[in-house]
Amino acid sequence: MKHTYHIHGMTCTGCKKHVEEVLNSVDGVNSASVSLEKEEAVIEMEHHIELKTFQKALEQAGGHYSIHSPGDHPHPSKKAEPRKAKGKGSGTFYCPMHCEGDKTYDKPGDCPVCGMDLVEEQNTASAASAGQWTCPMHPEVVKDEPGSCPICGMDLVPMEPEESAEAKTYKKLLKKLWIAAAFTLPIFLIAMSEMIPNNPLYDLLAQKYWNWVQFVLSIPVVFYATWMFFERAYRSIKTWNLNMFTLIGIGAGVAWLFSVFGLLVPDFFPEQFKTESGAVHVYFEAATVILTLVLLGQVLEARAHSKTNSAVKELLKLAPNKAIKVVGGEEVEVRIDEIEIGDILKVKPGDKIPVDGIITEGHSAIDESMITGEPIPVDKKEGDKVSSGTINGNQSFLMKAEKVGSDTLLSQIITMVNEASRSRAPIQNLADTVSAYFVPAVVFIAIITFIVWAVWGPEPAYVYALVNAIAVLIIACPCALGLATPMSVMVGVGKGAQSGVLIKNAEALEKMAGIDILIVDKTGTLTEGKPTVEKVGSFDDGLDQKQILEYIVSLNTHSEHPLAEATLEYAKEQSVSADKAENFNAVTGKGVEGNLNGKQLALGNPKMMEYAGAKLLDHHKTTAKEFQKKGKTVSYLTVDGQVAGYVVIGDKIKESSARAIKALQNKGVSVMMLTGDNKDTAQAVADELNLADFRAGMLPEDKLKEVERLKSEGKAVAMAGDGINDAPALAKSDVGIAMGTGTDVAIESAAITLVKGDLQGIVRARKLSESVMRNIRQNLFFALIYNTLGVPVAAGVLYPFFGILLSPMIAAAAMSFSSVSVIANALRLRNSKI
Repeated sequence: MKHTYHIHGMTCTGCKKHVEEVLNSVDGVNSASVSLEKEEAVIEMEHHIELKTFQKALEQAGGHYSIHSPGDHPHPSKKAEPRKAKGKGSGTFYCPMHCEGDKTYDKPGDCPVCGMDLVEEQNTASAASAGQWTCPMHPEVVKDEPGSCPICGMDLVPMEPEESAEAKTYKKLLKKLWIAAAFTLPIFLIAMSEMIPNNPLYDLLAQKYWNWVQFVLSIPVVFYATWMFFERAYRSIKTWNLNMFTLIGIGAGVAWLFSVFGLLVPDFFPEQFKTESGAVHVYFEAATVILTLVLLGQVLEARAHSKTNSAVKELLKLAPNKAIKVVGGEEVEVRIDEIEIGDILKVKPGDKIPVDGIITEGHSAIDESMITGEPIPVDKKEGDKVSSGTINGNQSFLMKAEKVGSDTLLSQIITMVNEASRSRAPIQNLADTVSAYFVPAVVFIAIITFIVWAVWGPEPAYVYALVNAIAVLIIACPCALGLATPMSVMVGVGKGAQSGVLIKNAEALEKMAGIDILIVDKTGTLTEGKPTVEKVGSFDDGLDQKQILEYIVSLNTHSEHPLAEATLEYAKEQSVSADKAENFNAVTGKGVEGNLNGKQLALGNPKMMEYAGAKLLDHHKTTAKEFQKKGKTVSYLTVDGQVAGYVVIGDKIKESSARAIKALQNKGVSVMMLTGDNKDTAQAVADELNLADFRAGMLPEDKLKEVERLKSEGKAVAMAGDGINDAPALAKSDVGIAMGTGTDVAIESAAITLVKGDLQGIVRARKLSESVMRNIRQNLFFALIYNTLGVPVAAGVLYPFFGILLSPMIAAAAMSFSSVSVIANALRLRNSKI
């Protein structure tokens, strides 16, 4: 047998080879082939080997590799804790160009592949510290309230969240930019004064002495303000990870070293390199202006980067740092990190809800727009769930904490957005392929440029050759190409999170735009997912409705199915209770069974009746059919193999379902409903929603086979569902979409989660995907066109026709702003309407 798995954590061909060797060493594996580009492994085995066996082998072999089934991406809570920054910073650091996939670092620095400054991931780590007090003289003193320092007696001051690493990087680069500009400007003015007739500066000093002045002024620029560029260039050549800094280092370095050499040994150079005074032409102004302009570009990029993850920063602002805990009838203010599961909390009007939980007393209108994208407050009453970060209306209420810390919805949203922002979209492979050959090609073109100008160029030929070769090196910008995809993904994922659309990985974001057919479940997807019991009936003269309901309650006490919850709620209203059934068994897609007081019970659909060996008679089917034609669900109850009763359950269709289906159909997306319910109920729902295609009586394996069938026909398939029985089909589809109101299993199996849990979120996801992909293509077009046109112009192809040459300084300005333009274009996504 042959299986395909996804592999995470590989960053190079060495990783690929290592993973391949480890997988091939597992007992029972005939062969294992690993693809770095697809991040997958195709394993041929003698018999089925559990996934955990492969994962254990990879862990024992070292490295941070993970293996999982296609479509099944590790849930944030199941993954190893991310490495935290040591010392400064409060999160992990990663390359904005994702050169090494989702790899992160413990502290700020440069990416070892592209040389760019690492970016800090935003998280909730600092939320708990806000609201605490410390001593300005003794920072180790931390208190929960104001007062005086127990060591020196000074008044304590509020603790402020530590400044982010990217803010520090921006300030450091800005300081260096001012220093570089202060020394570069006089160098530039001295060099440009040569264009003034009867240069007045030469009345003060001879040209060769002004060259020495330029040399001295260039030292702080080269060896302090921009020295990091040369460090990165050296590292890139040493590791052969050629990048933008390779070209900058070579270009500016050659210009500066040539000038120093000309200054020290002028007699070494032929006459065509010299001025009328006998001094060698120096390029200190070109080198320093180039480096200063590149530094300006880095400053602008650092500032723009802070806006690309603004969505996460806005989400972080939602995290409160204090809460009111009710202890023994008294209200006590506590920090968020002190709240435990089961604590009773009081939420006052206008307060942010501190953790996820359930209302135990009172009611209010909750503003959930920050996580669902819906502006209208939602009325919540006793028994309803509330989420952290949402804002209470004008009524106080009590709630019980159910999820705290990193388990809250807000924390999981932030984690998911961060991970999705670092994931790679397949379209990025194009940029990576081009980038792999880009720098060597540019260096080769620069060498050819030098040779052509030196041989066929006008006098001074070597001067023209050197200047144009440097211009070629400087204008080329692999950075713009590398940033084209990840910047759009980062902004797009954040935009989705603000609208209640959580993207688990960039691949899903890309694929969503090309979906041909959307498969939807009925219960909880098209319907509210809050079923209610409308009738309990008996087919046995010896059993009344109360006894039938007691049997149903005894079985459903163990079940987690939404229909089971509806019957238990109904029984509670009718003041009916019963003992729990023994030997309980849930038969997926059919129903449940168990024993009660020596009687064998079974509850479910017709397939469950067949499973239990009970025969449905005509009058049973006729009774059920009357309700099913109205879109109701009917479950049968058997007692000792005889059909004894039934329960009728209704589930209201969501108001947004019809509108969303029509919007998707208008975009050319076919919508198909797959449901485990009977045909009459499915037909009623399909008619109401104008669905031309549906399948009824579908078991989980049937849904999976339908997805496989459509994919085998070449269709791009998205699957939306909310239950455990949807998980296999969600994992197999091209894009799995989970309703946020559904089960954790469904959410883990899906690539997109809709926080509110209605189909309108799918419309948003589709629009978001289209906007992001359009933005990525624009970025790639700009980057490719810029380099395609810029390099030949810098090489001097226009000179024979128009006499136009590109100064290396102008090339440096163009190169710096090309990356900034890509980021600026990506930022436009923040204003897109989805």
